[in-house]
Amino acid sequence: MSILQRPFVAAASRAMMARGFSSQVSKVCLLGASGGIGQPLALLLKMNPAIKELALYDIQQAATPCKGVAADISHIDSNAKVTGYAGEEEIAEALRDAKLVIMTAGVPRKPGMTRDDLFDINAKIVMGLSKSCAEYAPKATLCVVSNPVNSTVPIAAETLKKAGVFDWRRLVGVTTLDSVRANTFFSNKINFAVDKVEVPVIGGHAGETIMPVFSHAFPPHKLDAATVKQLDERIQNAGTEVVEAKQGAGSATLSMAYAAAVFVDKIVQGQSAYAFVKKPVGGLEYFAAKCKFGNDCEVAKVEGLPELNEYEEGRLQAVETKLEEDIQRGVDFAKKH
Repeated sequence: MSILQRPFVAAASRAMMARGFSSQVSKVCLLGASGGIGQPLALLLKMNPAIKELALYDIQQAATPCKGVAADISHIDSNAKVTGYAGEEEIAEALRDAKLVIMTAGVPRKPGMTRDDLFDINAKIVMGLSKSCAEYAPKATLCVVSNPVNSTVPIAAETLKKAGVFDWRRLVGVTTLDSVRANTFFSNKINFAVDKVEVPVIGGHAGETIMPVFSHAFPPHKLDAATVKQLDERIQNAGTEVVEAKQGAGSATLSMAYAAAVFVDKIVQGQSAYAFVKKPVGGLEYFAAKCKFGNDCEVAKVEGLPELNEYEEGRLQAVETKLEEDIQRGVDFAKKH
């Protein structure tokens, strides 16, 4: 690794710093690699020494040709061998033998849009790509970034079920950006080193379903009720904050790419991370909870709910109500198509 790469890798993922990468993954496939999230994520994945092969895929009509993205990052002097694929006729080869598949394909948010507004378009995209995953990479772990995650993960699950290859341990919704934001905002508030902060974020990955649990944050810190509410609401609305700041020119693509890169590294290293999984927690069929990953990139264990204080108990009720609607929307879509 060159001297120029070291600080970039350190910035890309705390999990990538100062350790010996004992784990490796043979092949990672990134779907939607030409997009606003896909391109920076492809770069960060290329810089992860644990990845041996990186397959980049997107549609033929992508504004930036996927094979061009692949050619660009393939010149970087890091471990992963990079290949680009474009169009339906090449998706089989892109997915074949992949251990991890990261799905970022879909349309981005624009001012005035919620993640739910993306549903009609992205639901069809996720279903189509999930069918391809079922056919060409049935044993891979599928990581869904495409929004709205609360609904797209159930769509992927139902699609994989229809194909007879569903394994709940190998389907996860990527909610890491909520954790990244919670850590950042909390560390700023308490004036503590951000690389030593951890705030649990459970529930879902949209608006009020995003639930930081400050009563279990590290380091322990007594926050007054007004501060908790302010931080809670900022984390819920952080995506909108970025969309509005970009004035119609994009959404939270860079921070999402960073978060997804961190999440992938956690999986590869067999560590723990919060993810949206089909495992009953808190009375719901799907829930974002702390997951421990095994040595085959699968979810090995899902932790239950932490003990909550009065404010958090009230928040959980609102989370469950909205999340149940989001989940059902995805299930209903998949069953109708």
